[in-house]
Amino acid sequence: MSSIINALYDTNAANLYTNDTNILILTLQSELAYSQRSHSLVDSYHIFMSGHSKWSKIKREKQAKDKVKGNIFSKLARQITFSVIEGGNITDPEKNVKLRLAIEKAKSYNLPKQNIERAILKASGPDRSSLKEIIYEAFGPGGTSIVILVTTDNINRALSEIRRILDKFAGKLGNQRSVMYLFKKCTAATFNVKDISEEEIFALADKIEAFDIDKTDEHYTVYFPFELLGQDSEFLKRLKLENTEVVYKPNSLIKVEDEATGRKIQELLEALEDLDDVQKVFANY
Repeated sequence: MSSIINALYDTNAANLYTNDTNILILTLQSELAYSQRSHSLVDSYHIFMSGHSKWSKIKREKQAKDKVKGNIFSKLARQITFSVIEGGNITDPEKNVKLRLAIEKAKSYNLPKQNIERAILKASGPDRSSLKEIIYEAFGPGGTSIVILVTTDNINRALSEIRRILDKFAGKLGNQRSVMYLFKKCTAATFNVKDISEEEIFALADKIEAFDIDKTDEHYTVYFPFELLGQDSEFLKRLKLENTEVVYKPNSLIKVEDEATGRKIQELLEALEDLDDVQKVFANY
């Protein structure tokens, strides 16, 4: 009897062991499946977050580019409006040289046609008399001289912003004619090197009484007296001209040996150009 009982006990024990083993196996399989699902979810989350992070970066970059583009478009439109006002409300670019230059520059930056037309119409609107062009002169780090061309409907705002930027980068506002004698007001005509030969550039320079020529890997820039712009405009239109604009060209450039000072000058010039009311910044650096 005892042997039967022992045999039954051993059988039950074996069954219990087997059941426990099965339960353990099922438990392990369940945990493994859960672990795999968790890893899958984590991996999916990482993939999603990686994509989200990439999109966020692209979105931020696009927003930054759109802001810069909007800033440039705003400045170009303001310059067109002012060109009409200064030109005696003449809206025909063929009879208003400054307007023609402003439109040509706007087109080179792909300013939409409707924006150009709206800017011209604004010159005859109720706010036209409040738009003014002002030139500020300033000193920057390392003995830099700066000319700041402003077109604004709020002089106090423009001056306050310029002073703020100059203070931030160790610059200061100068008096009238404090640095202007170091610059020459002139017209800069820009050509792509692929569209015109060096011989043609020199022939052009002689024709329009140019006093300087700059060359880069991509462009020729010919500088000629601002006073001759009207009589030279017809001749220039026959060439493949990329851009024409009025500039203040420094008579000479200063040398800045210190890298930190050079970086500070560059940051100052960029910060000034980023201001909405500032059209252009010129420096002898």
